[in-house]
Amino acid sequence: MVTWMVGSALAVAVYIVTYYSLLKGTSCRSDTSLKGKTAIVTGGNTGLGKVTALDLARRGARVILACRSKERAEPAVFDIRKRSNSNQVIFMHLNLACLKSVRTFAETFLKSEPRLHLLINNAGTGSNGQTADGFNLAWGVNHLGHFLLTNLLLDRLKQCAPSRIVVVSSVAYCLGKVDFNHLNAPGENSISAIWNYSISKLCNILFARELANRLEGTNVTSYSVHPGFVNTEIFRDFSVFFKFLLFPIALLFSKTPSDGAQTIIYCAVQEGIEKFSGRYFVDCKVRKVFPHARDDGMARKLWDVSERMAGLCNH
Repeated sequence: MVTWMVGSALAVAVYIVTYYSLLKGTSCRSDTSLKGKTAIVTGGNTGLGKVTALDLARRGARVILACRSKERAEPAVFDIRKRSNSNQVIFMHLNLACLKSVRTFAETFLKSEPRLHLLINNAGTGSNGQTADGFNLAWGVNHLGHFLLTNLLLDRLKQCAPSRIVVVSSVAYCLGKVDFNHLNAPGENSISAIWNYSISKLCNILFARELANRLEGTNVTSYSVHPGFVNTEIFRDFSVFFKFLLFPIALLFSKTPSDGAQTIIYCAVQEGIEKFSGRYFVDCKVRKVFPHARDDGMARKLWDVSERMAGLCNH
């Protein structure tokens, strides 16, 4: 009995040390004020997006929660307003799984909001299914919807420079491979959902990289971020079997949304990181990505293909 108790206590101690030294990650310690600034956070009603939106609101920013569900977003707006003591938090409808909705959001925003300094491309999905335009959800939401949104808002970001774009990616990019003949592979099961998700996260990194190259000299910078393994709703539509397998891992080794959001916040507010535009951040530090995620030729081609798929050009 004593041996069992000692063993259990030791296991708990090892877990606590491991979590706080390796899993919890680094906190953003910047005290940058955002008074007079405007920020958009996609998927800002829950998880990483909500934590990020709350932090930006506490810094004095006007924060737009760009979300698909009004029913879920309005309670989040109320909660963030209450906790930040700011009434400059509003909801605007955005469904990234519908390019028409992205265009409508951008048109409405540009007519109603004179400023934009921060665009946090946070919303994401790991689910199967199709968008309104016939793309698989991971490609359509995680990459293409944000690609179109960013391009439609670029002029406003340039007008309000210095400004920043933060793209939430994932270490899952390591598994991804961009095959331009099969970018829109259908999702048929949980394995294909993970594959499509990893491709979209690789595209996030390539997008932020090419975006930085195209924005050089404009005082608008872009960053991609791995928030860590965070227990969010992103794989909520997985099969019961996969959820059963992932549950103990998520329970023991995932970050909280608050811990996971720290690098997103860091890239949004930390002064002096402009020289790292286009780079990939983990735990509030620049990290080198694998060669396939820093291929400038691939990034340029992805941009051209994305332009055509999003309807931004006629060629």
